Amino acid sequence: MALTKITKVSSTSKSSIKKNAAPGVVRKGKKAWRKNIDIQPVEQGLESLRSEERVIGSTLQKQTDDQLFVVDTKGDDKVRKSLPRYSKAELTSTKILSQRSAIPAVFSRPTKDSIPSRSKVSRADKERLLRIAKRPRKGPFNAIMDHTEFGAGSALIDVSAAVKHSGSYDPWTAEEVEEVADGLEHTKKPKIKRPELSHPRDIIEVPAVLEPHQGSSYNPPAAAHDELIREACRLERRRQDEADQLAEVRRKVADARALATNVTEGLPLGMTLDEIPTDDGEPVPQHDAVVPKKPSTRKTKQQRAKALRLREEKRALAEKAARKKMLATITMVKSLRSTAEKVGQQQNQARLARQLALKMKLRKGLAGQRLGKYKVPENEIEVQIGEDLSENLRTLKPEGNLFRDRFRSMQQRALIEPRVPILPTKRAKLKEFEKHAWKRFE
Repeated sequence: MALTKITKVSSTSKSSIKKNAAPGVVRKGKKAWRKNIDIQPVEQGLESLRSEERVIGSTLQKQTDDQLFVVDTKGDDKVRKSLPRYSKAELTSTKILSQRSAIPAVFSRPTKDSIPSRSKVSRADKERLLRIAKRPRKGPFNAIMDHTEFGAGSALIDVSAAVKHSGSYDPWTAEEVEEVADGLEHTKKPKIKRPELSHPRDIIEVPAVLEPHQGSSYNPPAAAHDELIREACRLERRRQDEADQLAEVRRKVADARALATNVTEGLPLGMTLDEIPTDDGEPVPQHDAVVPKKPSTRKTKQQRAKALRLREEKRALAEKAARKKMLATITMVKSLRSTAEKVGQQQNQARLARQLALKMKLRKGLAGQRLGKYKVPENEIEVQIGEDLSENLRTLKPEGNLFRDRFRSMQQRALIEPRVPILPTKRAKLKEFEKHAWKRFE
C-alpha cells in the first residue's frame, strides 16, 4: 500500500509542474532545463547596452559623473538653433541616419584597424606555434615539412634572449639606483663619463666623387695633358724606388741568414778560415782545428786588495766630481728654470704643430696611410699617351672601374676599413673520367 501512495504523489507533482510551466516549453528532465530557459529579459538588457555603446561609445555605467551631468548656471542661447527642426515630412529612415554614432562605419574593403589581431601574427611566430603543436607546415613548393626532422621538431628552436636584446644596452647611460633606507650601507656604482674622442671621419673633407683632371679628357689641352703625364711618371718612379728598396732589404736579410748558417766554432761572426794547401796542391780542410784557450791565472790576495782599493778610489773621485758639479749649478737655478720653460714651450709648440699638420693631412683623406694591417690605396692616375688619344667619342675606349673607384673613395673617407682581395690558395682539381656508356663503342 505504501508503494502505491508514493507513486500517486509523484504523478500529481508532475502534473502540477506541467500546468505551471510556460506554454510551449516542455522539460522532460534536468538535462533539458538549460535549453528551454527564457532569456528574453537578458537579451533586452544586452541590446540596450549595445544601443548605448553605438550612440555614446561606451555604456553609461562606465561613464563618470562629470561626463554624464553638467551644472548649467547660465544657459546657452544657441541651443535652439543647433537643435533639429521638427518636420512631418521627414522620413523615419532619415532621422535614423542623421543620428551620429560613436562606432566607426563598416567598410567593404578591410582597413588596417579592421584587421583582427589574430592575423597580425608574424610568420616566425606562426611557424613556432605550428612546430609546438606538431601541425603540418608547408615549405617550398607547398611541400609538407616533417616535424621529426632535425631543426623542425617540437623543441623551441629560437634565438636567445641575448640576441633579441642585442644593441639596446648603452654603457654610457646613467643607471638609476634606488636607495633602500634599511640602516645598512650600500655602495653606489660610479657614473661612467663618456669619452669625447674625435673620429677622422669628422675631419676629412674629401668629396665622394672627385673631379677628374683636365688632362684625362678624350681631347685634352696640351699643357694639361703633359702635366698629368709628368705626375703619373713621378708616381710610377716613386713606386719603383720603393720596390727597389724592398728588394735590397730582402737581399740583405737573405745574406744575413746565409752568413748565420756558415758559422765556424771558435771564430767571430763573419770570419772564415783559409784552406792550407798541401804539397800536392790540394787544400786541407781546417774544420777540425781547435783554437787554444788562454789559461786563466788565479790572483793573489794582495792583487785582489789592490784592485778593490782602486775601485774605491775611482768611486770616491766620481762622487766628488758630481758633488762639485751640483754645487756649481746652484747659482744657475734661475737660468736653468728659464731654459726648462723655454724647452717646454718649444715642445708644446712642436706638438701643436704636429697635431695641426696631421689635421691638415687628414682633410685630404687617408690615401697612402697605414691603418691596422693594410694601407689605404691611393687614387690611380688614368692617362693616355698622345698616340692612344681618340679625337671623338665614337672611338673612345672606356677605362677604369666605377666600383673600384667608389670602394677606394669609401676607404679614403674612413667609412670602411682598408682591405685587400684575398684569393684562394687551394683550387679544386678537375678530375676527368670517361662514362661507362662511352667505353663500349664499336
